[in-house]
Amino acid sequence: MLKASFVKRELIFKEAGGTSRGVLHTKPSWFIKVSDAYGNFGIGECSIIPGLSIDDNSNLERKIKDVCLNIDDYAANLHETLINYPALRFAIEMALLDLSGKKHLQLFNSKFVDGNDSIIINGLIWMGEPDEMLRRINEKLQSGFKCLKLKVGAIDFDKELQLLELIRNKYTADDLEIRVDANGAFAVDEAERKLHDLSRFKIHSIEQPIKAGQINDMRKLCEVSSIPVALDEELIGINEYETKKELLESIRPQYIILKPSLLGGFKASDEWIQLAEELNIEWWATSALEANVGLNAIAQWVYTKNNTLRQGLGTGQVFTNNIDSPLYLSGEKLFYDPHANWANPFQ
Repeated sequence: MLKASFVKRELIFKEAGGTSRGVLHTKPSWFIKVSDAYGNFGIGECSIIPGLSIDDNSNLERKIKDVCLNIDDYAANLHETLINYPALRFAIEMALLDLSGKKHLQLFNSKFVDGNDSIIINGLIWMGEPDEMLRRINEKLQSGFKCLKLKVGAIDFDKELQLLELIRNKYTADDLEIRVDANGAFAVDEAERKLHDLSRFKIHSIEQPIKAGQINDMRKLCEVSSIPVALDEELIGINEYETKKELLESIRPQYIILKPSLLGGFKASDEWIQLAEELNIEWWATSALEANVGLNAIAQWVYTKNNTLRQGLGTGQVFTNNIDSPLYLSGEKLFYDPHANWANPFQ
């Protein structure tokens, strides 16, 4: 028989996080502890992005309370009972994996958690005024990053092009890989032109150039785009295996981006990976502004996949009140120190 409890933490950004949906100063996460009759426990994180996560509604905390009160019922069939709560589903999946493991918050055994290997990641650059973004870019490059992901679509597009030109005048495509993420900011009738304008800067890929749900328009864009297209928000809310398959077969993107907190956890993400690989679509995983508990779980999971692309796991340092953890960055590499201790999110 299992027991469960939770605590909420409002995570505070060190610098305001600018996206095409607005500026974030804080975001919530709920930490859920699942215990067995012997006193063993596991912890999972339910992390949402306001305005994006399906779980982001007034019923979420009520649902978390219900799950904790009836944890045995939910744990037995979580991928069905929590189908409409992907972040909460991931939190319970995470907690149960932790509970079943031999060491606290080591969900997958590997050289990564042994401290003998690392994960190469990209550096995330929030949207902002050009001078501010350029400062952040220089900081990342001086730290040793060889791949940057820039948010685009919030400020004047010509200014964004000028910023990219400044970067490329200093760093060639051989020196620096640039990924951009539009978060669906481009209108359909201007997307092809904007992608053409961006292409002269030798962009690795663009995430979600137009809003999700415009299947035919996205398929056409993937066919004609001079920049490889990656689906991101397009995957959110797609739960059935056949529907996932139909989506990828219809659009045929070059890449898909996997955010387990938005997709429903590891089981759901594994289905996307299987389908993508069958269709020769490449993928990488990205954190969705989780605290270190969720980031840790995603990093351990993705390491086991032997994916050679840079992963989007550089969000561990964006909060002033994150959970102290064994995760640490050295240049563009994410490491796990097996001798370091975890802080208790319930204290």
